[in-house]
Amino acid sequence: MITLSTNITIATEKDIPALNMLVNNAYRGEGSKKGWTTEADLLDGTRTDETGLQELLKDPEAVILKYTVEEKLQACVYLKKKHTKLYLGMLTVSPELQAKGIGKQLLTAAENYAKQLGCGSITMTVISIRHELIAWYERHGYYPTGETEPFPVSARFSTPRLPLEFIVMEKELK
Repeated sequence: MITLSTNITIATEKDIPALNMLVNNAYRGEGSKKGWTTEADLLDGTRTDETGLQELLKDPEAVILKYTVEEKLQACVYLKKKHTKLYLGMLTVSPELQAKGIGKQLLTAAENYAKQLGCGSITMTVISIRHELIAWYERHGYYPTGETEPFPVSARFSTPRLPLEFIVMEKELK
């Protein structure tokens, strides 16, 4: 049995419209500039859509954890088990609520979730020029592995304004 917290639960299909709005508002467009995790100056287009979120939720190895207060969605994170590691992506906090510890709570929940699944580490990809975000993850025990991955470019999402790549970060769990 996976245990989380009263504010952090596993998202379901009924959460998809709210998740779509949260993720796109936090990463892209003018509204995202209210927070420190915006990608609005790096990328045009949307971060995700309802179809993409449905695909993520259909994967039996994946979940989206959601953080709610009084039934209002405020944050989320995507997690996918890959053998003995857990992949973490799309860590999202509403721009107005960033820097209040919600992201840290979701990161802790993800680490606890990974341990409950028997995973020995968590991996993620971060855009290499997102220095403030990389530093935040480093403060929470994640380190660059030295690996890089190309940034995906698609007509559906993510039109970069400049060349981008991902770095891979990892944290060993104790």
